[in-house]
Amino acid sequence: MSEFTLPRFHPRLLDHLRGYSRAMFQADLLAGLTVAIVALPLAMAFAIASGVPPQAGLFTAVIAGLLISMLGGTRHCIGGPTGAYIVILHGIVLQYGVANLAVATVMAGCMLILMGLFRLGRIIKFFPMPIITGFTNGIAVLILLTQLKDFFGLPLASMPGNFFALVQALRHSLGQAHLPTVLLSTGALLLILCWPKRLNRLLPAPFMALLASTGIALLFHLPVATIGSRFGGIPQGLPAFTPLSFDWQHFSYLLSPAFKIALLGAIESLLCAVVADKASGDHHDSDQELLAQGIANIAAPLFGGIAATGAIARTATNIQNGAQTPVAGMVHALAVLLVLLLAAPLAAYVPLSALAAILVSVAIKMGDWDIRKAWHYPGRDTLVLSLTFALTVLFDLTIAIEIGLLLAAVFFIYRIADQTQLNRLTPEQAHLFERHAIVGKTIPPHTLVYRLEGALFFGAADKLDALVEAASDGMLVVILQLHRVTLIDTSGLLALRELHDKLAQQQTALILCSTQAGNLRLLEEAELPQLLGADNIQPDLGTALLRAAAIEAQRG
Repeated sequence: MSEFTLPRFHPRLLDHLRGYSRAMFQADLLAGLTVAIVALPLAMAFAIASGVPPQAGLFTAVIAGLLISMLGGTRHCIGGPTGAYIVILHGIVLQYGVANLAVATVMAGCMLILMGLFRLGRIIKFFPMPIITGFTNGIAVLILLTQLKDFFGLPLASMPGNFFALVQALRHSLGQAHLPTVLLSTGALLLILCWPKRLNRLLPAPFMALLASTGIALLFHLPVATIGSRFGGIPQGLPAFTPLSFDWQHFSYLLSPAFKIALLGAIESLLCAVVADKASGDHHDSDQELLAQGIANIAAPLFGGIAATGAIARTATNIQNGAQTPVAGMVHALAVLLVLLLAAPLAAYVPLSALAAILVSVAIKMGDWDIRKAWHYPGRDTLVLSLTFALTVLFDLTIAIEIGLLLAAVFFIYRIADQTQLNRLTPEQAHLFERHAIVGKTIPPHTLVYRLEGALFFGAADKLDALVEAASDGMLVVILQLHRVTLIDTSGLLALRELHDKLAQQQTALILCSTQAGNLRLLEEAELPQLLGADNIQPDLGTALLRAAAIEAQRG
């Protein structure tokens, strides 16, 4: 077994600073400024939807965005608050309060660092796409539902965290929608959805919707809720250090929320890195990315921020606008900081309905709503996707992922077990095995020869029972060829021991042959050569047949 070593801490920024040119900086500057324009309304909207003041989202875009670009393992990924976190963070705020949200986020940051240190950067490979699509669509639906209060101007103090209570509250209050708010939010949503793509590169649709809605609300003196009326505006200046208010009584309760933040952060950041690689032809360092995400999630709450991860839409914008290095992500963070320092008071006039419209558009674009795909994929994958989606919406993201993974694992085990085949080899079947060692061989009269193909593991170990029944009719030897066995686990080794014991009761010898080197070592470690006898472990079928003939001669 190879010795465990910690991953090398090597941010991708260091690689790109060598030979960094003025032309590259100009490209990064333009891309970073464009991403900042996109990030400004999103950061405020994500924060408000998460149950915290809008400046928390901006602080996160600055601090986490800067650290993730400086220390991360990707070239183009943009870090910051994301829509995927809204449901989790809002639930934590409702149940434990804002102070404990900060504690849970720092705990999640520590977990992400541990994931990076233990080289779990490939964690995304353990999540089948139906599960990722299922919970992403579920989160999108929940985001949409939670924004209906501000989208319609409903007279609700807050939105319940439970789905059923949420639907009940909406059902009783939808008749009290505020017409000016509805008109303003609908217009903002239509502007975002219909904004020409050719203009979106330099004038992002969310930013234009924010400007237009704010301008219309001011021009016509619309009586709509704004950031100023609900939060008193956004403080102007640098994010201030905010020490954690740690409560040991809640520590054990915060482990589960912290794990949710860390798990979703890992999945989203690594998925974002994969998307960026496909779009740019780059190759990311997943462990380094997790380390950077962890550091960012420890730092952001200490300065009034919230949880952060890789933002796929902003990363795509970054690549489309010609970003060359992680400097573009740093420019984006510094540009948001500049807005905080110079123009924060103007945010007081931003209508909350405009931010709600932006989040509704995020929810619409976030999900994969093409149900026609279900007809082209296996039914089991559609079932996993549907169940994960339903559990995410109705209950909890963690439950959805756990049950989705369990169901996907059961289906996977079933498929692998189904591919494990036990085939009898006879000279009469020689035409089926033109290149097989059975061709031209003579099988002793009281010997059975079988070939096992596939994985001999807990899901397929019972298939060896067929050999006991086959040998019950006076057979003296069973030869089992193992060269096509791809994997043997503990259950498989125990099944071989049990097979030997049952055959021995029938006075039948078991010979194993043609075992791959790795599997042969496993047999030796399990002491099967001592149990079967060293002569009953043969290197190939020819020697196994000679051994079978010798056994029959001894007993004849």
